[in-house]
Amino acid sequence: MAKDKKVEQITDMEVDFAQWFTDVCKKAELIDYSSIKGMFIYRPYGYAIWENIQRIMDAEFKKCGVENVYMPMLIPETLLQKEKDHVEGFAPECAWVTMGGNEKLEERYCIRPTSETLFCEHYKNVIQSHRDLPKLYNQWCSVLRWEKTSRPFLRHREFLWQEGHTMHATAEEAEAFTQRMLNVYADFCEQVLAMPVIRGRKTDKEKFNGAEATYTIECMMHDRKALQAGTSHYFGDGFAKAFDITFTNRDNQRVNPFQTSWGVSTRLIGGIIMTHGDNNGLVLPPKVAPIQVIVVPVAAHKPGVTEAATDVMNRLLAAGVRTKIDVSDNSMGWKCAEYEMKGVPLRLELGPRDIEAGQCVIVRRDSGEKTAVRLDDLETKVEELLQAVHDGLFEKAKQNLDEHIYEAHSLEEAKALQAEHGGFIKTMWCGDEACENRMKDEAGMSSRCMPFAQEHLDDVCPICGRKAVKSILWGVAY
Repeated sequence: MAKDKKVEQITDMEVDFAQWFTDVCKKAELIDYSSIKGMFIYRPYGYAIWENIQRIMDAEFKKCGVENVYMPMLIPETLLQKEKDHVEGFAPECAWVTMGGNEKLEERYCIRPTSETLFCEHYKNVIQSHRDLPKLYNQWCSVLRWEKTSRPFLRHREFLWQEGHTMHATAEEAEAFTQRMLNVYADFCEQVLAMPVIRGRKTDKEKFNGAEATYTIECMMHDRKALQAGTSHYFGDGFAKAFDITFTNRDNQRVNPFQTSWGVSTRLIGGIIMTHGDNNGLVLPPKVAPIQVIVVPVAAHKPGVTEAATDVMNRLLAAGVRTKIDVSDNSMGWKCAEYEMKGVPLRLELGPRDIEAGQCVIVRRDSGEKTAVRLDDLETKVEELLQAVHDGLFEKAKQNLDEHIYEAHSLEEAKALQAEHGGFIKTMWCGDEACENRMKDEAGMSSRCMPFAQEHLDDVCPICGRKAVKSILWGVAY
């Protein structure tokens, strides 16, 4: 792949994957560094990807009955302290406001690392009866976590996300909704981002602070490391009890409701880059690409070419395809390299000979395949090719996932497989955290999830030799 590279400023991923990733983020104008360590500037092209993710995902939330709200960004320390497990988990990452203007505040305010406590404070005021349930709320916002290390999209101190927080009358309803939202995330990743996922449950060691159960979708990046792409948490009634949230049920008794929380963030953009990108830069899934088709006139100086290319652009725009035209005086070679680097799914070339023949040439970003398309069939064929790009990206990523899941029957075998191949290692597990810690310490792998699609690989745990209760996936993760 390296020999085909067209953008010299992008490091070959085979040479240094981490530097390749950073080079793509910068060269494709997705992100820039700010004067504050760990806080990044989302440039228009990068933010446009997030806007498309937000628009599509928000529509899916609304199909589930979810409503958008907005909570304050500051959390009083006394409020944060109400749920012990929750605050202990976030304490090392909290940033605090202690001054208001020139005056010292009577109480410290935490800049939200997440908003469970704020939602609970609100729910206590608005939930009184079973008729008030369920409450299905979500907010799109930024949060602040004072991370020690940072990487574009993958680990920001301030990052953009959505966080859903819902309240339900019964545990069964809440548990069902927790898994429903996980499936919304999974379907979105596969059907929109062309990123295949493994759905499963986190171990108790890896679950969210204060949750009874955390469910996850795990993706495999091009370098065979794992990315946790989204999580959905079942809280039971723990937060409700801590915040004294009660309602009158159908039997006229005061009881606590049951809560869920679920979220994805701009790390999905990092996942897109590391799943689909190549040595020429970005390769964007068509459904979230800011530009789906770039029209490039060939021999634009000749009469009628620019006008014909503009007409093609306008036809595609009218058909709902995000389309732009490049009529700059840059060379054809520069334009091809530029839009390949930016990951535009389709490049449409139109020159005098094409106009005479009543056709154009469309080049796919994922495969480089060229197709001559009759102008009479333009809109239909473009839609077909955009779908073909999505399908091609998904199939390639699915192959990468399927070919790099390895079965191990001992700790030493798991360690050797990870060292040689990377990827996910699947084993049985006894459920003991001590074995989980040993896998991390000796093989460098954390538990990714206990897949919903359980397998029987052995009768015993390969780490301790005791009876196995679950199959589990291990991996090195971002």
